[in-house]
Amino acid sequence: MPVPAPAPSIRPALLRYTVHDRLRDAIVDGTLAPGEVLRDTELASWLGVSRTPVREALLRLADAGLVRTAPGRSTVVAEIDPEEVRDAQAVVAGMHRLAVAEAVERMTGADLDLMRAANERFAAAVAAGDTDAALTADDDFHAVPVAACGNRAVAAVLDQFSPVVRRLERLRFASAEAVESVGLHDRLLDACARGDATAAAEVSFRTWQNLADLIPDPETDPETDPETDPQETP
Repeated sequence: MPVPAPAPSIRPALLRYTVHDRLRDAIVDGTLAPGEVLRDTELASWLGVSRTPVREALLRLADAGLVRTAPGRSTVVAEIDPEEVRDAQAVVAGMHRLAVAEAVERMTGADLDLMRAANERFAAAVAAGDTDAALTADDDFHAVPVAACGNRAVAAVLDQFSPVVRRLERLRFASAEAVESVGLHDRLLDACARGDATAAAEVSFRTWQNLADLIPDPETDPETDPETDPQETP
């Protein structure tokens, strides 16, 4: 057969996703703080890339609600909006419940071993107060049933909305409540090992639903209410 014409380089695509992930993680871990102005030239210099993948990444991050961009105006890291976080948290909790429900009958012993190892790392990170390591281990733990379920739609939805929820998880894993997550992981593993899809799905849902308690309520927390003047005397 004739030699095919050279295919377009895949590096730009890989670069685009790498830039997106780096910026997303910097927002989630607070390196890029809420309200910080994002200039594509500065970000490109920081990451050692051209401005094009940075601009594309910022568009995706805007779709996810992590940055705010107005035509002709600057792009900034989004503040944590309680309503948007609440919506994202509900979606993420529901998607993980669905993923686990579909994954249990497909999971292998190797999958369970991966989850056990991830939870051991998670527990060690929580005990050491290492929030970054705890988040990484938690990602690895929950990624197993998401991959095992084989539902690409679930994976796509989680990819979009999980970063918004990750900002809440940093608060949880930096507190004493993180220990509860270790126990919930153990219960989820036990249900998966028993092949009890219903119980596993409900434990998974509870694991993510617990984050709802960390979402600020604008009606009771004046710091989240844009109409409240903190210097105003009641």
